[in-house]
Amino acid sequence: MKFSARPYRDEEDYWAIRQFLRDVYLLNSRTEHSWQVARLDWWRWHGIMNLGHGTLETGVFLWESPSGQLIAVLNREGPGQAFFQVDPRRRSENLEIEMLSVAESHLSTLSPSSGRRGIAVCAHDTDELRTGLLGRRGYARQPDWQEVQRSRDLAQPVPAPSVPHGYILRPMHADDEDSARRSWASWRAFHSDEPTENYRPGGWYTNVRRAPLYRRDLDLVAEAPSGEIAAFATLWYDDVTRSGYFEPVGSVPEHRKRGLAKALLLEGMRRIRDMGAIVATAGGGGASNPEAEGLYASAFGKDGLSYTAWVKHLDGGA
Repeated sequence: MKFSARPYRDEEDYWAIRQFLRDVYLLNSRTEHSWQVARLDWWRWHGIMNLGHGTLETGVFLWESPSGQLIAVLNREGPGQAFFQVDPRRRSENLEIEMLSVAESHLSTLSPSSGRRGIAVCAHDTDELRTGLLGRRGYARQPDWQEVQRSRDLAQPVPAPSVPHGYILRPMHADDEDSARRSWASWRAFHSDEPTENYRPGGWYTNVRRAPLYRRDLDLVAEAPSGEIAAFATLWYDDVTRSGYFEPVGSVPEHRKRGLAKALLLEGMRRIRDMGAIVATAGGGGASNPEAEGLYASAFGKDGLSYTAWVKHLDGGA
């Protein structure tokens, strides 16, 4: 198969990639052998705009057929991470070898801890083509850098959420005060080991709400009796693929172990089911996050696709 590669050029490429990811997701029977659109948007409006994780122009490469049809996309996410989005009808070892070569040349980074240049590539544990190629090229599987991608068939019954006394589940309000509460809750959920003086309120949440799939009625929170936001779950609904994707999901430390996050997941599933969704999905858990593993297993079921990082140090050694 003939193909040609080029770097990302402009906004037209971004919207072409979004459509490509939708097509690939459906070709893969709504399993995440490539990203969903929501994850691409999350990387752009949060990873790039809020966390400084590179740029589209330096972090995305496209492969096209001689007729100009998009057949594969390589993109970074965090520093030194490479993700492969491939049309399953066009998969080949030659294509993946070229994608790996581009990733090693353009997406690798120096580790702050070791000072070594490296690259991490993720692969499903059942993907014999990619895992075999990674092994032959000197990559080492990282069993502690693993997540489980889960989905729930919304044609099956979704139980009503169980909410502790005094708490309420609701969507986000439009006012700045609620946005400030939501921003603080996110900090508490994901930075609970840091001193509060490190918190810097800002426009990160505003950026997230600019993402094309964002809907305030699916940006769900659990409000505590005190009025503070105790837990949250943002759900991105793509009506083209009729799928929902949860990101992020979290609970404030003093409100954990009360079933709030699971209640929000179930509430979100019921909402998008009523909009016509076929499936709800979430990534996370696995060896990388045992606490999230318990949550997602309880809401989605234990089964899922195991997705693991493989790492190569380009200055020698795995």
